[in-house]
Amino acid sequence: MRIFRLLKIVFVVLRFGLDEFLLAHERVRWMRVPLNILLFLRNTDKPRAVRLRLALEALGPIFVKFGQMLSTRRDLIPADIADELAKLQDQVPPFPSAQAVAVLEAAYGKPLREIFQSLDETPVASASVAQVHFAVLPPQGIYRPREVAVKILRPGITDIIAHDVALLKVAADLIEWLWADGRRLKPREVIDEFEKHLEDELDLMREAANGSQLRRNFAGSPLLSVPEMYWDFCSTQVMVMERMYGMPVSQVSALRAAGVDIPRLAANGVEIFYTQVFRDGFFHADMHPGNVQVIATGQNAGQYIALDFGIMGTLTDTDKHYLAQNFIAFFRRDYKRVAEVHIESGWAPAETRVDELEAAIRAVCEPIFDKPLREVSFGRVLLRLFQTSRRFGIQVQPQLVLLQKTLLNVEGLGLQLDPELDLWKTAKPWLERWMAEQVGWRGFIKTLKAEAPNYATLLPQLPRLLHRYLTNEADNRNDELQLNILKQQRRYNTLLVLISMMLLGLISLEAYTFYMR
Repeated sequence: MRIFRLLKIVFVVLRFGLDEFLLAHERVRWMRVPLNILLFLRNTDKPRAVRLRLALEALGPIFVKFGQMLSTRRDLIPADIADELAKLQDQVPPFPSAQAVAVLEAAYGKPLREIFQSLDETPVASASVAQVHFAVLPPQGIYRPREVAVKILRPGITDIIAHDVALLKVAADLIEWLWADGRRLKPREVIDEFEKHLEDELDLMREAANGSQLRRNFAGSPLLSVPEMYWDFCSTQVMVMERMYGMPVSQVSALRAAGVDIPRLAANGVEIFYTQVFRDGFFHADMHPGNVQVIATGQNAGQYIALDFGIMGTLTDTDKHYLAQNFIAFFRRDYKRVAEVHIESGWAPAETRVDELEAAIRAVCEPIFDKPLREVSFGRVLLRLFQTSRRFGIQVQPQLVLLQKTLLNVEGLGLQLDPELDLWKTAKPWLERWMAEQVGWRGFIKTLKAEAPNYATLLPQLPRLLHRYLTNEADNRNDELQLNILKQQRRYNTLLVLISMMLLGLISLEAYTFYMR
């Protein structure tokens, strides 16, 4: 099966004339002549951008997702290709409505008319792994008829993705085997991470839970709105959520005409991203323009709407801590601290010289400061950072791959909304405030309060546990071991005093807070 899929990829590449991308170099350009002779079904009468989009659609969901990501990076690809690939976000061919109805009736085990008051047969959006229809739920109890969006998984998509992922794993093995930097880049780990998130995306119950969590994280926020999930109608193949009314974020002229403050909208997008990453450690990892809308009218005008929660990223507290230190040091142009954090986190080898890594990072980053996004070639910056990481043996972190992809999406959206946006100045105050809350005295008090229940449970048990430990050890050990026990007892006593002092401090703080009220 894999060999047939590989042959299909080669055939599609040749059919749509994409060899002009691969064989454009003068050394291999001669190979295009025999290919033109051997293949009679070449579709080369359309512009290259159209042919690339058609080829990605023909190859399937993973390739469509790759095209979606590229469409937001107008600083990396020509404008004609970016414009055409943007159509992948809402112009992927839909599957027949009869199949959609069959999936719904199989999921609910009853006729469609008993579930929905009405269902639009024409999908409003068709993505790589699912498509969306608008519908109306009938009145039920205290609920009036509710307008909803119904997301339906594509039939047979699981097998298609399994085949493509298998090919990616073969490619990863070849990269590790043939390329000197292959092992350092950890392609197998990266693809395993990608596969895990794809599997999550194919379970619409999990996606609904992701959306529910994001909605809870931003409850009451003036920046981001997330649709409500209707759990009684959700399954692994169907997700039913509140219908949202917004305008695609890519329609900048229409948003401006509606009175939306575009510079403020761009800055709010940056704040939403950093809030998800550093406050929550839970972020939307597929933020291409097709998944982001904006409320254009009413009291919530200018508020973002998040859609499609199939790919969400998570970060541990350790990841967040090191990332925040990296970002803040970078914004302050403290390249020595950036180098130190890379070594402390284990991303760079322990034997790396700080001064050498500092100088290399400075050479890459210093030229891009104080420039608006439209004047920064992130493609060139990323290339130089990659060369630097290769020189110093810096390891690719698979758990951060989604974050890197999302950061590229955010930069692409920011560039599209406001080319004058200063990404650094917008993010720096927010990150500094967050770090102060995490590692300053506020962070200490916050941690102390969070751990107070554990201390309250542990403290009464310490004397009994310590007595039991000392009694048992004294009966079975010699004098030398008893001496060690006494030393251990002193350590426990010290720990008990410290915990008591912390509890007293917490009680005093709570008393002071109550008194000040």
